[in-house]
Amino acid sequence: MNLQSIIDKKDKYAQFMVDEITHICTKLPKRGPGSEGEKLSCEYIGETMKELGCERVEVEGFKENPGSFYGWIYFTITCCFLALISYFFMPVLSIVFIAVGLTLCVLQFGLYKKTVDKVFKEETGHNVAGFKKPTGEVKRRIIFNGHPDAAWEWPFKYKFTYLGFDIHMILCFIGAFYTLAIAIAKLAGAFESNPGLAKTLGLIALVFTPFWFGLYFMWNRNKIVDGANDNLSGCYIGLAILKALKDEGIELENTEIGVVCTGSEEAGLRGAKAWAAKHKDEMKDVPTFVYSYDTITQSEQLMVNYRDLNATVKTDKDVGDLFMEACEELNIPCKKGFVPPLGGATDSAAFAQEGMRATGITALNHALPDFYHTRLDTPEALNPKCLADCFAASVKVLEKFDKGAKQ
Repeated sequence: MNLQSIIDKKDKYAQFMVDEITHICTKLPKRGPGSEGEKLSCEYIGETMKELGCERVEVEGFKENPGSFYGWIYFTITCCFLALISYFFMPVLSIVFIAVGLTLCVLQFGLYKKTVDKVFKEETGHNVAGFKKPTGEVKRRIIFNGHPDAAWEWPFKYKFTYLGFDIHMILCFIGAFYTLAIAIAKLAGAFESNPGLAKTLGLIALVFTPFWFGLYFMWNRNKIVDGANDNLSGCYIGLAILKALKDEGIELENTEIGVVCTGSEEAGLRGAKAWAAKHKDEMKDVPTFVYSYDTITQSEQLMVNYRDLNATVKTDKDVGDLFMEACEELNIPCKKGFVPPLGGATDSAAFAQEGMRATGITALNHALPDFYHTRLDTPEALNPKCLADCFAASVKVLEKFDKGAKQ
């Protein structure tokens, strides 16, 4: 099926995305992970899916503990304070506290494991999925994915920009490793002949305590940002494709199209993990490709991520290559890359971990722009050109996939 007629109207569908995103941001409640706003946005998107031709639409709930995703910080920073105190009296205990704190950081944020989830209040998050069947037998399936929830604001980043935020985080880590190093040295007897030096080195560590204390306030649970870019922009790529197909009266013969919006990504991919675990076996009947979009904003940063979740999860090469080829054919700049350590994740990681063929598409500089996770992430910060280009590339992906590419 040739879809050039849709690609030629990419600006029209970018405006559709902007209008719909603006509606959700201004008319619906804030969409924190596990919130009523997240649920209502899923229900609204689900109704839109029905209007755009999806025969099967399901809004599903799942249990989660959203406060845990940043809640590990409370435990880790408390461990740092206890480690510093212990250094003066029992350095072995200082080493234990630092080890425990850093382990929690790696497991809960580095790998998105549910390490401390049960300590935090349980909430119900929501996903919504719609599928449009072809006119004939289903021989392949493509899923366009985004997350409808929005982030808690990072106050330090809003006030001090990314550079100040980054410096703050780096100093916290340096302080933790510094304390660990002097505790190991003291335990090994390096200061036996000079106990004054041991005390001085411990007092120097006090320099890091204001930065540790500030990390208790890294996120503001009482303020949810609009999340226009992160990540309604990702959700509406698939919805715009559905609308374009309906407007043009185009029906695919053997390719099923799915649009899956998975909630609570900002709480550690919880919605995508829940949806993939529940539905992965259903998706094995035919070749299925999943494209997870996240923060489609900066045209020069359009990227296919070949590794995700802090670079620990490998995504599907064929799925990624197909998007790259589509961009090349349309002369749309696109880079090969990965989500780096401390860079977080896209929902593609959750699908990949469940054995599904997925990749993540982002358009965001990892030197995070001012709007990212701040109150500046409003509809006014959307980039219609970037949305139009990503939409066009995604339509070309659908066209090539419908013809059997990479399967």
